[in-house]
Amino acid sequence: MGDWRSTGRRGGWQVLFFFLCLCALDSVTGQARYSIPEEQSEGSIVGNIGRDLGLEVKRLVSGKARIITKGARQYVDLNRDKGLLVVKERIDREELCGQTTPCSFSFELIIENPIQLYRVTVEVRDINDNAPSFPKDELNFKISENAVSGARFSLESADDPDVGVNGIQNYSLKPADNFKLEVHSQADGGKYIEMILQTPLDREEQETLSLMLIATDGGEPQRTGTVRIHITVLDANDNAPVCGQPVYKTDVKESSQKGTLITTVSANDADQGVNGEVTFSIAHVAKEAKELFELNVDTGEIKVVGKLDFEKSRSYQLNVQASDHGGFTDTCKVVIQITDENDNVPTIQLMSFSNSIPEDSPPGTTVAVINVEDADSDGNGVVLCSINADIPFKIESSLTDYYTIVTESTLDRETVSEYNVTITVSDEGTPPLSSNKNITVKVSDVNDNPPKFDQPVYSNSIQENNSPGFSIFSVRAGDADWGQNARVSYFLDDKQVNGVTASSFVSVNSENGAIHAVRSFDYEQIKSFQFNVTARDGGSPPLSSMVAVRILVQDQNDNSPQVLYPVQTSSSLVAEMVPRSADVGYLVTKVVAVDVDSGQNAWLSYKLQKATDRALFEVGLQNGEIRTIRQVTDKDTVKQRLTVVVEDNGQPSRSATVNVNVAVADSFPEVLSEFTDFTHDKDYNDNLTFYLVLALAVVSFLFITCLVVIISVKIYRWRQSRVLYHSNLPVIPYYPPRYADTLGTGTLQHVYNYEVCRTTDSRKSDCKFVRPCSQNVLIMDPSSTGTMQRMQSEQNILEEPDSPLEQKPPNADWRFTQGQRPGPSGAGGPPEMTMGTGPWPNPPTEAEQLQALMAAANEVSEATATLGPGTMGLSTRYSPQFTLQHVPDYRQNVYIPGSTATLTSNPQQQQQQQQMLMQQQMAAQQQALQAQPSEASAQPEPPKAAQTPASKKKSTKKEKK
Repeated sequence: MGDWRSTGRRGGWQVLFFFLCLCALDSVTGQARYSIPEEQSEGSIVGNIGRDLGLEVKRLVSGKARIITKGARQYVDLNRDKGLLVVKERIDREELCGQTTPCSFSFELIIENPIQLYRVTVEVRDINDNAPSFPKDELNFKISENAVSGARFSLESADDPDVGVNGIQNYSLKPADNFKLEVHSQADGGKYIEMILQTPLDREEQETLSLMLIATDGGEPQRTGTVRIHITVLDANDNAPVCGQPVYKTDVKESSQKGTLITTVSANDADQGVNGEVTFSIAHVAKEAKELFELNVDTGEIKVVGKLDFEKSRSYQLNVQASDHGGFTDTCKVVIQITDENDNVPTIQLMSFSNSIPEDSPPGTTVAVINVEDADSDGNGVVLCSINADIPFKIESSLTDYYTIVTESTLDRETVSEYNVTITVSDEGTPPLSSNKNITVKVSDVNDNPPKFDQPVYSNSIQENNSPGFSIFSVRAGDADWGQNARVSYFLDDKQVNGVTASSFVSVNSENGAIHAVRSFDYEQIKSFQFNVTARDGGSPPLSSMVAVRILVQDQNDNSPQVLYPVQTSSSLVAEMVPRSADVGYLVTKVVAVDVDSGQNAWLSYKLQKATDRALFEVGLQNGEIRTIRQVTDKDTVKQRLTVVVEDNGQPSRSATVNVNVAVADSFPEVLSEFTDFTHDKDYNDNLTFYLVLALAVVSFLFITCLVVIISVKIYRWRQSRVLYHSNLPVIPYYPPRYADTLGTGTLQHVYNYEVCRTTDSRKSDCKFVRPCSQNVLIMDPSSTGTMQRMQSEQNILEEPDSPLEQKPPNADWRFTQGQRPGPSGAGGPPEMTMGTGPWPNPPTEAEQLQALMAAANEVSEATATLGPGTMGLSTRYSPQFTLQHVPDYRQNVYIPGSTATLTSNPQQQQQQQQMLMQQQMAAQQQALQAQPSEASAQPEPPKAAQTPASKKKSTKKEKK
């Protein structure tokens, strides 16, 4: 639409421009006229407009020469480059001008710059391109044989679009035996034609006439047009119609469609024309026949108009009557035989059918009983029945037209759950007809498949420390059966797992097979366990299968490293001695730790966290060995404390801390003087408030009780001391009746009586003696200030087989010779010494007591030197050899084992204290003897004090005397 509008606008501007040009020019610049025949092909040359108008090609091009037409069509176009007028489209003179002559069309040629206007006229010449034609192809006339000569009959004239010579020139009639032709001209130039009868007609000689009217033009080549004229000669009614035959017999197929021609009944009448016309009708026919057949009253044709069915009626009879217009009639019979065709499809009817059959049905089980029928006759009604061959069924014929479908082989629902059985029946007609019927036979399930696990063995893992009820994983079992037979339930086989039932470890969801942990697992207690899960279907009887399930407990880093060595106790300290001569790489000790976890959670690494001197020691990252990293010097302090952190490789890692005390010294006195100040870090128990309050109440009660007891004892002792103070009894040191070996080896029978002196820093009421693990170990008790204790090696002294009241004999090594005793050894002792009741024959002096103490220490050092590794004792390298030269350093306060006396530097004060103690003891003995004189014989003797070598000699001399 947009293109048409734009084209219209351009056309309007062109017309406007054309009129402006006409106004600008007084007259047309020039004219040209051409003549061409019509029907020229496109591109044909009309004329050389440039040459004819005296215009050069350049002028045509530069002036934009163009053609302007007034009409809607442009037949001629301008070729500027050659100055030629050419045919643009087909020119039809008859379409352009019709019958007008001459025929021409005009257009204007406009050239710009300057504007020039030329008028061009093109005349179109006519050619003989059209033949004469009549309006009708045939002309029919009925003329009675009684028509007279000279009778006129008008004919239609022909038409020719061409003009002039090319138009119609004359008419002719062939044959011209009975008729002639006259052509008359009309005032408008047209012509009309008349046919005139020359000779009378005779019907008996010729009933019809056929003439040809021909119109001819004058063109070159000459063209003609024709029309056929049919003339019927009419006669009078003087004869009755006669049927062609009295009886007509015909066969028709029952499958004939409507309109099928069965037969034609004919009748002859000697008359012609209207008198000889015969009509037909059916008389005395059953209603069913009238509905099936139709008779044409004019032609006598009998056609099928209904549905024929051989099975309903096999033949029909029709009575046909022929009549003319004069009332004459004749009757004939038409017998129609219906022939059978295979037009009935066999039918299938299910008499009995089981749409479901168990899969364990034996071969030969009846599935369905069918009946087949065919309404056709003879071979068209013979039926064959079959089923598809790809199923485990077969068909058997039991009775006529009855068939049975039975199983041919065993069925398996798990393989095929249902079968589509196609029953096909076909007859023996030509062509054969067949029909199909599909039935679906479902195979019902029988519980013949046990559940089957998707894995032969299940294995899965679970992290330890799981929460109870944690879902580990699920087992899956499938059952090829269907419905209730395929419903699988899961059960745990509750057998013993490591002595415990499996149900105490896991539980199994009976619906989905999910395995849940019943309790929290500990990898350190159980690393894996195996149990069985049973899958049972819901069939009757149920089928089951079992699968083994193995659960692996994965380790977690839930255990901190445990330090085995050095042993950390709250009652004693372990110190490692390093000589000052130790070189670089000297092995001080080795931290031994274990982690009960596994894998990388048990990989331990050792790090030095704190140290008194980090530049002196290092710890092996993997082995925990503590070695020196430089030469030990005299400037290094004796007390070295190392804090070693043991970490595992878990995520997150756990650690343990151990404190290692190292003594850098070459002699025991140096170690002793320094390590008495070592204390352990206090460990505070952060238990619940309830236990703190309870402990506070108990401690308060014990404190008050102890305070009352101590006050009572003090008062009692004070009274006893007052009695002994006024008496003259000798002082007899009391030795306990139980002796413990200091080294636990049995070689040293000397006895020490150590008194544990507790301080306010002590938080325990018992003393714990540990066994050292190396020769260079000093065991210090932080709760006993200034007192060194030795431990028993294997057992507690209470576990020895000796009687509690049995005294071990004194060691012979404690005997002093006369020359060894310091002081006036030859002087006679007091009476208590000669009686063997005290350890000393004479009152011991300060020098004698110190010498005895030093001798005991030397003996311990010698005994320790003979011990093997792992035996508690002091190494000979570091054990000090005490002699009398060391006495002045320790004279101020020396405690004598087994005695309540303390040596001081004042001999007189010492003698006064000894005398006072001896008097107290003697007074206590006298009071005891006086209080129970009668029971003295019945009571067992009190244990005597252990005899020293000197006391044994005195007693022997007394017996001799």
